[in-house]
Amino acid sequence: MSSNDHLDIRLPAGERATLLLRELTVEEKCHQLVSVMPWSLVRADGSDSDEAEHWLAHPPGHVAQLITDTPAKLAELVGSMQRQALERTRLGIPLLFHQEALSGFLAGGHMSFPTGTGLAAAWSPDLVQEMTELIRRQMIRTGIRHALSPVMDVALDPRWGRVHETYGEDPYLAAALAVAYTRGLQGDDLRQGVLATGKHFLGYALPVGGVNTSAYEGGSRQTRDLFAYPFEAAIRLAGLRSVMNSYADVDGIPVGASREVLTGLLRDVLGFDGFVSSDYTTLDQLVERQRVADTPGEAACLAIAAGLDVEMPKPYGYGQVLAEEVARGNADLADVDTSVWRVLRAKFELGLFENPYPQERIDVAAVAAEGTELSRELARRSVVLVKNDGLLPLARGLDVAVIGPHADAAKLQFATYTYAAWREATDSVLSGELGNMLGSDDVTTPWYNALVTPTDPERLVHERFGARSIAEEITGYAARVRTERGTTLTRSLGQDAVDRAVEIAREADVVVLALGGASLWFTGERTEGEASDTADISLPAVQTRLAEAVAATGKPVVVVLVQGRAYALPEVFRDARAVVMGSYGGPFGAQGIAEVLFGVTNPSGKLPYSIPRHSGQIPVYHHQKAGSGYRNPLPPSVDQHYLDLEATPLYPFAHGLSYTDFALDDLTSEPEVATDATTRIGLTVTNTGPVAGATVVQLYVRVNAKGGVTRPAQQLAGFSRVELESGASRRITFHLAAAQLGHTNAARVFAVEPARVDFFLGLDSDDRRLEGSFDLVGSARELSGAEREFLSEAVSERV
Repeated sequence: MSSNDHLDIRLPAGERATLLLRELTVEEKCHQLVSVMPWSLVRADGSDSDEAEHWLAHPPGHVAQLITDTPAKLAELVGSMQRQALERTRLGIPLLFHQEALSGFLAGGHMSFPTGTGLAAAWSPDLVQEMTELIRRQMIRTGIRHALSPVMDVALDPRWGRVHETYGEDPYLAAALAVAYTRGLQGDDLRQGVLATGKHFLGYALPVGGVNTSAYEGGSRQTRDLFAYPFEAAIRLAGLRSVMNSYADVDGIPVGASREVLTGLLRDVLGFDGFVSSDYTTLDQLVERQRVADTPGEAACLAIAAGLDVEMPKPYGYGQVLAEEVARGNADLADVDTSVWRVLRAKFELGLFENPYPQERIDVAAVAAEGTELSRELARRSVVLVKNDGLLPLARGLDVAVIGPHADAAKLQFATYTYAAWREATDSVLSGELGNMLGSDDVTTPWYNALVTPTDPERLVHERFGARSIAEEITGYAARVRTERGTTLTRSLGQDAVDRAVEIAREADVVVLALGGASLWFTGERTEGEASDTADISLPAVQTRLAEAVAATGKPVVVVLVQGRAYALPEVFRDARAVVMGSYGGPFGAQGIAEVLFGVTNPSGKLPYSIPRHSGQIPVYHHQKAGSGYRNPLPPSVDQHYLDLEATPLYPFAHGLSYTDFALDDLTSEPEVATDATTRIGLTVTNTGPVAGATVVQLYVRVNAKGGVTRPAQQLAGFSRVELESGASRRITFHLAAAQLGHTNAARVFAVEPARVDFFLGLDSDDRRLEGSFDLVGSARELSGAEREFLSEAVSERV
């Protein structure tokens, strides 16, 4: 007989978890730490699978990657599995379902949004929070309460194929968006919230050689002060409840087996109090890739001791294997109990014991329309005007040639971790092109055939999302639009295809070269994505040759680049009269680009990464250390860092132009601030141009440390997006706490210390139109995690 004391809703979640933990056998505990694939429990019609009785005798704690074509079907299957868990297992512990939500809830029938770098290019934390508030409602409606998002990695190496999932190269911008994402998803009360998961902890976006899953070789200061910054901000400011480990080694130990990282740093230093979810097949990789264990049991012992709480997506080392290791004395039951308690507490915090089931009736059409205007606005804001010699905005009524692989391909606006990209990969499984997907090698054809019908990817995005290609969007503004691909993303279509493109270019008033990349899962023609890294970040050569042939016509050329990471741009692009960059903007990515081209939208996007001149420069991020990289002073009689190239980026971080002009003036600041106080830095921004527009005012600081530790040459310390009518002004005041300027000092203590702080305000990371300085005074102040500040406050007032 078991006690039901844990069902008393008057008790705190932690106490209820302790009471329930006492009732579990060792095997039941170890199975609470695993997830299973949904087809292990049910068939696609909701009836028991062949394995159901086995799993109901050993009930898992979690279910992975349940994706269906409609929210109604999703809710039906979630309900079927929850009934199994609640009605047919000894203790009736509800399941915790997880799913991706990087660019919207990854499930059929829900709106998609721009990819991570697209959200970052919008510089709009308020809209990101609005997006995740919607995702929260959608996930709760279908009974899925754990999101494996957002990606909090700071991406410094554009060779890495997953840059587009991140918020770019800057830790402050990543922190601001990670906090907004987490707040929106989790809400103020987890009983009406969804667990957010910060990933991939830690250093995942700086792999050796830019190759995914490779080792991270940063030092302890870079690890804590830079890469941990967004994670700690989300933990301290938004109560982040789940973290996913990186596949990488940190200081020679895989994170999934590193107590130093998962317990010492994450919990003891950063203050994390939730549970750690393994990235898919982490334990398998400890044996098969990193070779730090010989058997699943050995991997399980390493992981549970490190503080890895949950194994996903299916059991390899946890579950029965871990229970056997406990029985042999190889794994400490206390470690198991700690992890199980964390999982049970989360389930009680979510209210799963009281409300385990999804919504009974779902209006599929209404759900599909949710977030339409928000997705459209985020896509608009994410478009960056990189260069313009006066060609843009284009007049209406022109004869326009739209040329390139992005000209007529709406599907390329959807990156990995969108439903459209998942469907394309799934259809490849069904056709035999793709044998398996990571963590899903036991997917059966009957399961997928029952849930989805293979369809052309272009047709899917048109019918499901109303997505249109760049050429289709331009038809609303031009007298005539003609289109030629000229080339695929990476492969030649032959000289005839180039000749056709050149012919329509010659006959047009203006040419829009629609070029760039694509992000897919493991298959298909792509330039980015998971396991899709590149040694050379130059735009594919076939696209460069096409651009050169078109440019030779002498017709005005606008280059449109659709990309999720920085590409090294060829000379022909630099000679173009205008360059516009769009991220993988989702359903309205092409619309956002067309509106910018024709002046319907005044562009306000800012690059979330620096654009290098050449692949050989990387990494070339703006916050390089003082005296390092292109921040290194030149020796006497030397006019550039490389013999063959300038070391500066072609376009700096946060660069982005407008169709109007903005003046910054009336700088005010205070001469000094105590190490335990806050200073104010103010300015007035005025729209001095002819049309309404928006811009992002940015504050950068340089702490001239005296303690022997090299600090960044500059670091973003605040920003404020401002919308202004022509002639209008606003007063922006940044409230910057000294505690935001702390670092790991020479004694390896995190502290804020007396120093002179230089600052500048501008519209990108090289724009120093307003400059000043102040002194940090008083005693050095050691900072606990709770005493840190992460984000400055920007107060905007009408003048």
